[in-house]
Amino acid sequence: MPRLFGTDGVRGLANGEIITADFALRLAQAAARVLRDPEGTEGRRPVAVVGRDPRASGEFLSAAVVAGLASSGIDVFDAGVVPTPALAFLTAEIHADFGVMLSASHNAMPDNGIKFFAVGGHKLPDAVEDDIQRAMDEEPDHPTGIDVGRVTFMEDAGARYVRHLLDAVEPDLKGLTVVIDAAHGAASEVSPEVFRLAGAQVHAIGSRPDGLNINDGCGSTHLEELQAAVVEHGAHLGIAHDGDADRCLAVDASGEPIDGDQIMAILALALKEQGELAGDTLVATVMSNLGLIRAMEAAGIDVKQAGVGDRYVLEEMRRGGYSLGGEQSGHVIMLEHATTGDGVLTGLMLAARVAETGQSLRQLAAAMTRMPQVLINVKDVDKDRVDGDAGVRSAVADETSSLGEEGRVLLRKSGTEPVVRVMVEAATEERARTTADRLSLVVRERLAL
Repeated sequence: MPRLFGTDGVRGLANGEIITADFALRLAQAAARVLRDPEGTEGRRPVAVVGRDPRASGEFLSAAVVAGLASSGIDVFDAGVVPTPALAFLTAEIHADFGVMLSASHNAMPDNGIKFFAVGGHKLPDAVEDDIQRAMDEEPDHPTGIDVGRVTFMEDAGARYVRHLLDAVEPDLKGLTVVIDAAHGAASEVSPEVFRLAGAQVHAIGSRPDGLNINDGCGSTHLEELQAAVVEHGAHLGIAHDGDADRCLAVDASGEPIDGDQIMAILALALKEQGELAGDTLVATVMSNLGLIRAMEAAGIDVKQAGVGDRYVLEEMRRGGYSLGGEQSGHVIMLEHATTGDGVLTGLMLAARVAETGQSLRQLAAAMTRMPQVLINVKDVDKDRVDGDAGVRSAVADETSSLGEEGRVLLRKSGTEPVVRVMVEAATEERARTTADRLSLVVRERLAL
């Protein structure tokens, strides 16, 4: 069987070929076998926390996951609809053996996914995910009587997470007007609430989930409504989440977007100024803009580049003992306060920096100058052949040589979608666009299905 897990769990069309109720139950049973720690439970049953975003399919898929865990002898705390970072936090706070989150993040409503968190709220290494996949072919545990797991609904899950955020940041946002776009997702309640409790005047959009409208023309992948709302309300800034709120992108007072690289630059400079940037190092990914790297170098900050996916950023952070890392897409990890990308925490930190400096978000973002960057998602190709095709490799080498030190090329298969991503940076938008177009044509021709 091909590898089930991508860069962020197992993801696909809900009730389609893979992500079905039966699959969710079997995957949960396999995870129960792999992730339970009989030696560490001290006579109690293992414990898991389960959460989901508000998409409709999460209702039956989470029920299947809970059933699979409880029938395998796992006590389950059902957190209901919570952001992914809240699920990670809760896993650590209640000392659970593992956590399970059902979400397809920024994907459209028809998709869903299942991802796991280990003890302490950390995402699983690839090897452990492979163990879970292999365990799906084994006979699941079938305890009976008093050995079956029990299910408890966590009525205070959201409140616990809000308290954690306010304790972690202690922000004073009095005088700031902020627009929050929650993407009709998992942070629709907690994000506006935490900003209000921090003292900001809040206008919330994308905050009425009905199970069908998640990420629909809103949130971090569709900034247009947020841009208009920030200008309409005369807000100091806008914050955009994705469906499970592990991302944060922003909009300045004039309605201009601020991406994850710019957010990381702002936070890295703030932490360095405060003496809290471990190793004077920022961990980014190979997709981060060259402008970020150059700005950090000028400020005396080293940049380590990890593979794409916040789990790989986190692995590099933990390996080097670093405190800040993230992705251009808005996954930002502040390891002192979180074990995964946390869009609400990131938004709070960003707003707090605006408040404490008295500078506008645009002024703060000017710390880095973005190089023109073009990203094309090439569909209907065999993405698994992208690294091995000689014609594609030759084309990339030629274009890289042509750009020289004034740009770069990156081709990679998506870990969450059936596409090949072609990214080009160059001195001008036109040069980046024409180079990306040429490479996309090569990919379509060489990797056609």
